[in-house]
This record gives sequence, structure tokens and C-alpha cells, in this order.
Amino acid sequence: MTQRALTRRHVLLAAAAAVAVPAHAEEALWSASFKTPDGADLAFQALRGRWLLLNFWATWCAPCIKEMPELDRFYREHQAKGWQVVGLAIDGPTPVRQFLARRPVTYPIGLAGLNGNDLMAKLGHAKRTLPFTLIANPSGKIVWRHLGETDFAALNERRKALRAP
Repeated sequence: MTQRALTRRHVLLAAAAAVAVPAHAEEALWSASFKTPDGADLAFQALRGRWLLLNFWATWCAPCIKEMPELDRFYREHQAKGWQVVGLAIDGPTPVRQFLARRPVTYPIGLAGLNGNDLMAKLGHAKRTLPFTLIANPSGKIVWRHLGETDFAALNERRKALRAP
């Protein structure tokens, strides 16, 4: 195993060992609802019962932009297996619409604005830096949190570690 692979593995294990998210914080996630760039409602309660990969991002965040094709690939390859990927933009509606017109993704995007910062804090990320990604299992429990950029291989490794489809 290469040094890079060992380092990635240690980072993943450390992230998995992070402090558990309190149940009331998880409920804040499942009761949340945001508008999509086209004006539709994106209610997290409707997503319960599937594996959820939630990514907090912004149009001005270089690591966020870099990982979006990786998240999109993960979504396309695992959607049929019961996975839902959602991006929550910590940004204004106009920049998000303009960004997605140039760099579309197939997974849903919610317009969280500054409310997304509050949700990140409730979910255990008090520093509120981007990108921030989490996974919730079909029963709604948050089982993984990750600060910083991720990629398809790391997400797939985490999926396997969680014994998820």
C-alpha cells in the first residue's frame, strides 16, 4: 500500500471516529427544506429511507468545485442502489444558477444560503468550513462526516466500509 493510500485510509478512519451527532441535530437535518435553483422544494424528509450523501459547497470554494464531478459520478453509479446525493449551496441563488448553467450536475442542489452554516454547526461542524460532506443511513442516522475535499474513490471506500449497497 502506498504512503498516499495509507494516509487517506487514516484520514477516513479518523473522520469515522468523530463525535456522534446528537439525535436532535439529525432531526434538524430531516426537518430541513430548501428551494432548488429552479424554485422547487427540496424537503429532506422525503429523502429518508435512502442512503444520503449530503455535501455543503459554494461557487467560490475551489475544493468544492473540484469535487463536484466526483460527487456526480458517485450519484450516477449508486442512485439505482438506493443512494441520494444532495448538494447544499452556501451561496446566493444567482451565483448558484449561473454556476450550474456552466457546470451542471445530475444530483439535486438546494439553496441553503447562510442557513446552511447554521445547519452545518448543528450537524457538528462548528468551524463551518467548506466543503463538508456527510452520509446518513436509510434510518436517518448520520454515520460519517468529512471535512475537506473528497473524491469518488474515497466515497466508494466509505460506502463499502459502511456495508452500504
